[in-house]
Amino acid sequence: MATDDPKTLVSTDWLASHLKDPDLRVIDASWYMPADARDAKAEYDAAHIPGARFFDIDEISDHRSELPHMVPPVEKFMSRMRDMGVGDGHQIVVYDGAGLFSAARVWWLFRLMGKADVAVLDGGFPKWRAEGRPVEDMPPVIRDRHMTVQRQNQMVKDVTQVARAAKLKDHEIIDARAAERFRGEVEEPREGLRSGHIPGSRNLPFGALLNGDGTMKHADAIKAAFEAAGVDLSKPAITSCGSGVTAAILSLALERIGKTDHAVYDGSWSEWGMYDDLPIATGEA
Repeated sequence: MATDDPKTLVSTDWLASHLKDPDLRVIDASWYMPADARDAKAEYDAAHIPGARFFDIDEISDHRSELPHMVPPVEKFMSRMRDMGVGDGHQIVVYDGAGLFSAARVWWLFRLMGKADVAVLDGGFPKWRAEGRPVEDMPPVIRDRHMTVQRQNQMVKDVTQVARAAKLKDHEIIDARAAERFRGEVEEPREGLRSGHIPGSRNLPFGALLNGDGTMKHADAIKAAFEAAGVDLSKPAITSCGSGVTAAILSLALERIGKTDHAVYDGSWSEWGMYDDLPIATGEA
């Protein structure tokens, strides 16, 4: 179990002891790949941590883009958070139904919007339930709270910035996808995408940062995993994956070891793999 830090990661013990704090807001950010055949909202409706709000990653996104769940416009994010009763002065804890999967994306999204008091629940809902902690099926009582947003543009990269970084080799681009996808040995889950990886990028499948119970490894093991993947931690980092969800697990892990100069490539392979004029590499990094 990792050390509690309300700005990155907290334990189920920490959350249980703070669950009735008036300024705590718990968010269920469960999201699943289509192949998982799981309905995140239906599962939330059936059982969630008391007081939790449901964060719909696909809905709270930029619908002007053809790419999946891209960062929403600031105004849309503020509006949705107000509707959820989440705002200034709140300590936010985000969890998901897989253990530690999509919650990191929402943690990163709050950080992008300038909110620092946000943490992921280590081990998520599976660990909470396994410990016999309380759940409910009632929707929370919502009270409006204003949210001030100061977008941290350095925390997100677009395709042009990533292409430049790959060419200049002045960033470490770290890919969270499974090794066989990174090497281009299997077809991508999303139809129409090429197989392979961004030239010069490193592969660190997000699962290598997690323990068997879905909790995140300790800082020393996290650092060792990045170094074993060939990542130069002295360079600024850009994290990537299939569609910008699990890339945020790498970003959370980097933050846990004190590295703050990292950004998510929001379009990730859903964008890079779509364009024939962008170079790709296959095989090992």
